[in-house]
Amino acid sequence: MKKREVKIARKTKETTITVKIAIDGKGKSDIKTGIGFLDHMLTLFAKHGFFDLSIIAKGDLDVDIHHTNEDIGITLGSAFKKALGNKKGITRFGDSFVPMDGCLVRVVSDISNRPSLYIHYKTKRDIENLLANLAIGDSVKYSFVNMEQFTQAFVVNAGINMHIEILAFDKDLHHLIEAIFKAMGRSFDEATQIDKRAKGVPSTKGML
Repeated sequence: MKKREVKIARKTKETTITVKIAIDGKGKSDIKTGIGFLDHMLTLFAKHGFFDLSIIAKGDLDVDIHHTNEDIGITLGSAFKKALGNKKGITRFGDSFVPMDGCLVRVVSDISNRPSLYIHYKTKRDIENLLANLAIGDSVKYSFVNMEQFTQAFVVNAGINMHIEILAFDKDLHHLIEAIFKAMGRSFDEATQIDKRAKGVPSTKGML
């Protein structure tokens, strides 16, 4: 099988980003984004997805983390899509539950080339406001909204339909976002696996 790996770069007036990924890896990573919490999450994503992943990013963090955070999502998604190639033989669908102390998350993904992101809350309605206003970190803060923006950029550029279910939340935002990134890694690992029984792409359309 042809190696499913790629290296791509993206440069704008706001950010300079290089991503290298090997889908069939061992979970090794070298992540330097300038956003400490995001580095930690992407390291977990690679570890639990068994992707070899390198990301080097420089952005206008003196302004805000928004541009860097979103542009990393764009570049990583583009790299995934390119590394997957014609998608022949992939499982296509992935489903993973991950608990983290009092938090419980489920991520379901479909490499459909019809990208969209849906986040489902099974808790009280006002939890959305609580999540929006919480942030992690000392000098560089990271919020649930930042996670949403990163993930939205990733799935759009990777061509993935993703559902994230928050089944339990213990008010520890670190645990919640960590469970999401771990579940994303596991879900994508399952979805990108090669099914030896499959011939062509996993779609009756004949293409994805």
